[in-house]
Amino acid sequence: MLVRWLLAALHLLAYGFALASILRRTWSLRRASVPAALRSVFRADSRWGIAALVLIVTGLMRMFGSYEKGADYYLHQPLFHVKMTLLVLILILEVPTMLGLMRWRASIRSGAAPNLKKARSYAHFSVIQTVLLVLMVFAATGMARGIGLPAGAV
Repeated sequence: MLVRWLLAALHLLAYGFALASILRRTWSLRRASVPAALRSVFRADSRWGIAALVLIVTGLMRMFGSYEKGADYYLHQPLFHVKMTLLVLILILEVPTMLGLMRWRASIRSGAAPNLKKARSYAHFSVIQTVLLVLMVFAATGMARGIGLPAGAV
């Protein structure tokens, strides 16, 4: 019982940290006009990556580790599929930003000035990710309460 509670709490906290990190990265990207401003972007991006990893690991543990309702419940829950679709969209949107930030980090390490022309685009992707993450929370809370399942199925 204690492990279930702690996993659920960690999962929820990771949502909060993910949201804060994406918002901070967005804010930092909008102000990234010189390479010196990228430290804040990189810090927020690292925090977002850690939060995403915690979300995925705790989610998998809750689903397949016999700590919650189990895979059978989740796979038959329509909101679970909505939540996973939103996660996939977030991850797809993360790819260009992640690759761009990797290039910027490499440029800085080699002593070259990174090309910051795409900072606004990356900020826009982050805004979309923020909305998708909030929608994931709505899907998760509905799923936990059996919304979308026939009456008496929970």
